[in-house]
Amino acid sequence: MADLSLLVDHLREPSKLTTADATTWERLLRMARREALIGQFAMRVREAGITPPPLAQTILDDAMIGVETSQRSARWEARDAARLLGGRGYPVALMKGAAYVVADLPPAEGRTVGDLDILVPRAAIDDAESVLRANGWDPLKDEGYDDAYYRQWMHEIPPLAHAERGSVIDVHHTILPLTARLRPDAEALIADAVPVGDGLHMLSPPDMLLHSVAHLFYDGDFDGGLRNLWDIHRLITGFDTPDFWRQLAERARLHQLEVPLARALRFARDFYGTKVNAALAGQPTPLDRLIRRRLTARDGYGLPIRPLTRQALYIRGHWLRMPPALLARHLFTKWRMRRAGEGPG
Repeated sequence: MADLSLLVDHLREPSKLTTADATTWERLLRMARREALIGQFAMRVREAGITPPPLAQTILDDAMIGVETSQRSARWEARDAARLLGGRGYPVALMKGAAYVVADLPPAEGRTVGDLDILVPRAAIDDAESVLRANGWDPLKDEGYDDAYYRQWMHEIPPLAHAERGSVIDVHHTILPLTARLRPDAEALIADAVPVGDGLHMLSPPDMLLHSVAHLFYDGDFDGGLRNLWDIHRLITGFDTPDFWRQLAERARLHQLEVPLARALRFARDFYGTKVNAALAGQPTPLDRLIRRRLTARDGYGLPIRPLTRQALYIRGHWLRMPPALLARHLFTKWRMRRAGEGPG
């Protein structure tokens, strides 16, 4: 049975597409779409000078239109955030896709952007939320358990959606939940953010990479994991200098992210051929094999496979994010809420 290794191979070496048959093209397009990598795949096809079959070409052309639309929206939303928050007396840092697009960084090539992610000092969270809510941004979560859970334990407030545009903004004050065993230095993230214009900032290059590393290899969000790993690959490719690797090692120690960074470097090297610092990458561990199975866990139709692997890493992610007692209470509360929702109205 085909898994996402097929997509990895062709992203890494798109020249292999010259011998791809119709079935292979169909599988690759389904996989790329499911993993939110269809735009990046389209860029790799274009860069390699490959002429796809007519139907595949139409799908890839449509994907690039979607990329351009989402990036145009991301730039607009970033400017609007600058207009609302730029003069409030605290720094506002763009994160993830919006930062890549606004700063024209390598991961932006072919990348769609969904929510607008920003980082502000924790002391400024209430002010930022108040300003946004006064300007058309409304909570997506009911003001019940989920809202309270976000505010007490998470690294962000509940997401806000614009009443007219439907856009979503995630306002962070750090990059991992407050309950996580690792505690990145949120003050250092803000202090070393670099300006990108319009009163906005973005994380410094090493912190930007470490944010992606933490999200994938510690926080354990493996849905779309190949896309996140592609971001890591492209960031490393764009930042690859001796000084960057020195700074990255220092910041990984500061943020307690040395182990997740090592794993990210190994996977970027093994999946996409990324040139990495061998000393920082370290040696494979038994967990690497399980994560590899999870990252490639879609079939030729792009549908999820390997449910036991998925469940094992889902449980591990929760275990790393919460102390046992809090985790048990949280899971019980969510189970009880689901039961109540399934009952008769």
